[in-house]
Amino acid sequence: MNHFIKLFAVLNLRNLPHNIKSTLLQGLDLSRWSLAAWSEAAHDRIHGLNDDPGKEAAIAAGLCWLGVAQDKSASKDGGIARHYSLLRGWSTSYPETTGYAIPTLLAQSKRRKDTSLAERARHALDWLFSIQFENGAFQGSTIGVTPTHPVTFDTGQILLGLAAGAAEFGEPYTTAMGRAADWLVSVQSENGAWQVHNPHLSTHLHLPRTFETHVAWGLLEAARIKKNQVWGNAGLANIRWALTHQQPNGWFAHCCLTDSVRPLTHTLAYAMRGVIEGYRFSQEQSLLDAALRTANALVRVMTKDGFLAGRFNADWIPTVKWACLTGTSQTAICWLMLYQETRDTMFLNAALTANRFVRRTLRLDVQPEKLGAVKGSFPVWGAYGRFEYLNWACKFMIDANTLELDLEKAAACNLASN
Repeated sequence: MNHFIKLFAVLNLRNLPHNIKSTLLQGLDLSRWSLAAWSEAAHDRIHGLNDDPGKEAAIAAGLCWLGVAQDKSASKDGGIARHYSLLRGWSTSYPETTGYAIPTLLAQSKRRKDTSLAERARHALDWLFSIQFENGAFQGSTIGVTPTHPVTFDTGQILLGLAAGAAEFGEPYTTAMGRAADWLVSVQSENGAWQVHNPHLSTHLHLPRTFETHVAWGLLEAARIKKNQVWGNAGLANIRWALTHQQPNGWFAHCCLTDSVRPLTHTLAYAMRGVIEGYRFSQEQSLLDAALRTANALVRVMTKDGFLAGRFNADWIPTVKWACLTGTSQTAICWLMLYQETRDTMFLNAALTANRFVRRTLRLDVQPEKLGAVKGSFPVWGAYGRFEYLNWACKFMIDANTLELDLEKAAACNLASN
């Protein structure tokens, strides 16, 4: 469709006859949409996926956007804004996802020989250090939400950043890392789950969430830094507990923020990543086998163009018509990691397709608030991060494409040596 028709659609969508508007946007409640939201919705509905900008361009644009998100955070504290909303603008900083953006910034600083990225990471680390609770934990949610409480999941994600900061800079981040890891161990149940300081507990079963294997990964990273067996054992205990809730078909029960019957690909991929990291830490074959069950199932339900539905039921039947782009990138990372372990090209090809899909949702011809940013959902009005560009979606997009580039380089080197 040419640019004139697209512009006409954006400017006139509000005034379209009801039957046409319902067809275009599936009868959503549109009364509070901003002009920016209307514009992006029209783009997704009419134009669809964009041309693939390529891996390098996507990574570079994503890094620029993370910098803008740090500079434009409504709380102006050194953290990274949770999101940019087409309805409300920039949010305040989000400690949890600022934490696990730090390893990405540090890794990219080294790859690109760009010290400004390392400085951004250090600025974020200093902010996290300043808000750590006396007991070593961190709050949940964004800055400004009250009251604040220590939360296991958020602490585990920040632990990933503190471990990277400790490896790169040493103190005071090494001490902060140890305090966070010790707190997580102190509040862990005997079965390996986290049943206190956990707002993600199931409201009807009061069960912890299996996606907290991503917290376990934080403990494993800390254990690598300090050679601390207690932290490593605690992380593996949680992963083993989570696997008691994995079905034979690879689906995880109790694996969602809001709907355990139809978990997000985002949280399913959290669980899978934690299991893969557990295997890499322990070399326990049972953990690799468990990760492969989930990975194989997700390969089967992805469409040929790389679309992964945002939610699946226990039979791996899609239950929504939008993609959770965060989950797509996370799944691609897991597939690439499993390709490294198994050399099964099915995982490699699936990851390449998924990465291409997410790249084709990016826009590199727009204002800085959107340039290189990754939507919560595609289309933009999907229920996950509706009309928002999420900092963690951008982080995982960068990581997924970087790992793809690394594998390409390794393959080229092997070919040259032969």
